[in-house]
Amino acid sequence: MQLSRTLSSSVHKRMPSRDLSIPIDDDDDDVSSARSYLSNEMKGEEDGIGENNNSSHYSWKQSLPHVLVATISSFLFGYHLGVVNEPLESISVDLGFAGNTLEEGLVVSMCLGGALVGSLFSGWIADGIGRRRAFQLSALPLVVGACLSASSATLQGMLVGRFLVGTGMGVGPPVASLYITEVSPPTVRGTYGSFIQIATCLGLMASLFMGLPVKEVLGWWRVCFWVSAAPAALLALCMEFCAESPHWLYKHGRIDEAGDEFEKLLGGSHVKSALEELSRADRGDDTEGVKLSELLCGRHFKVVFIGTMLFALQQLSGINAIFYFSSTVFRKAGVPSDTANICVGIANLSGSIVAMVLMDKLGRRMLLLWSFIGMAVAMGVQATAARFQFAGYGMLYLSVGGMLMFVLAFALGAGPVPGLLLPEIFPNKIRAKAMAVCMSVHWVVNFFVGLFFLRLLELLGAQVLYSIFASFCLIAAVFVRKNVIETKGKSLQEIEIALLPPENL
Repeated sequence: MQLSRTLSSSVHKRMPSRDLSIPIDDDDDDVSSARSYLSNEMKGEEDGIGENNNSSHYSWKQSLPHVLVATISSFLFGYHLGVVNEPLESISVDLGFAGNTLEEGLVVSMCLGGALVGSLFSGWIADGIGRRRAFQLSALPLVVGACLSASSATLQGMLVGRFLVGTGMGVGPPVASLYITEVSPPTVRGTYGSFIQIATCLGLMASLFMGLPVKEVLGWWRVCFWVSAAPAALLALCMEFCAESPHWLYKHGRIDEAGDEFEKLLGGSHVKSALEELSRADRGDDTEGVKLSELLCGRHFKVVFIGTMLFALQQLSGINAIFYFSSTVFRKAGVPSDTANICVGIANLSGSIVAMVLMDKLGRRMLLLWSFIGMAVAMGVQATAARFQFAGYGMLYLSVGGMLMFVLAFALGAGPVPGLLLPEIFPNKIRAKAMAVCMSVHWVVNFFVGLFFLRLLELLGAQVLYSIFASFCLIAAVFVRKNVIETKGKSLQEIEIALLPPENL
């Protein structure tokens, strides 16, 4: 059959160079098992691939447990983003740097510096050892770093612990985006992708709730770090029982194993159509040979540029400044920080749930566009409130309302969409490494926002700083309108073909 010949050629192209010295014939285990797997199911069916590839009938229930395990890494990501929010003052007093805003910013940003290092290598790790092993590897520094931070008696020890935690955070989020994109059926890929943002919200809320007793219980901030080691260990354990990404297996010439994993994820009746799509999109790419120059100045530059700009603009919108320092900002506004932070968490979670419902209905582009517009309006409200901050309680409530509106608008699109959209638009050949590059940009911008936010707030004032954030939100909306395509309901192979002409694949 034509499909068998295609698969045979595809396997030969994808096999490592050390194996190419062995002629591939009908007795080759991988090829014959793949041929057998497909040809037995294709008997009596029409030749060729239907336009919808039967993808609308893919089972979503079987892939759900695997997706939920992967989102543990996103929960940890959110938890460690917010874990120092409420306890930061207590940490600074206990470790002897109270009142030093630069060192307080360093405690926050050191984690982001570690995340930058982790993200730089995440693509190579995910392509080298697989998605499952990458998750397990990321859990190790998360456990060790959390324990070191919890037991630290000096600023230096805290910074080392935060840096280790950051390296695990740097590997986890891009791998989670890759994994969920690759194991999800097309019809629910947007919904499952939204789980990443929901898990991040739950992690942030968990860190805020954990921080509530910090003023009443001496040394409670250490407990906040200790408890985070448990979900990291759970992630490493549960991943042992999850499916590997069939896309990764296929890229490495392990077609029979890819078929087995598709059966776990989609059901046995859909293995044929899923493998057909992979075969149709395959052009014999050598994934081990992807160079950085191909991402930065080659034919893939446009999609990588879109990805890096989306993540950079996401951070320049000021969202993580809100998450990191909301307690400090609320206290200066005269609002109880614990109550305000809980409201921030609820707004973030509510928006994420709405985004989950709408992602596969309205589409990624629509949510992203209106999310940035809503964030710009909300930042404008906060800038206005900051200008009249001495005008009474009305302006204080307006400031808090603007912040909650900003978080809600972020959670509706700018939060969940980039992490889902980028693995969709990146071709199979560059997907993992391109995500690593984009996440590196994300962490660089995130690091400097976290490091300098309090200092800029002192130097420029809230009105000017919030106006700058609002401007970046408007720039992001224009960028999305001009550059982002819709990927709703399309298979990864269809998106790849649409973005790159067949002769360039």
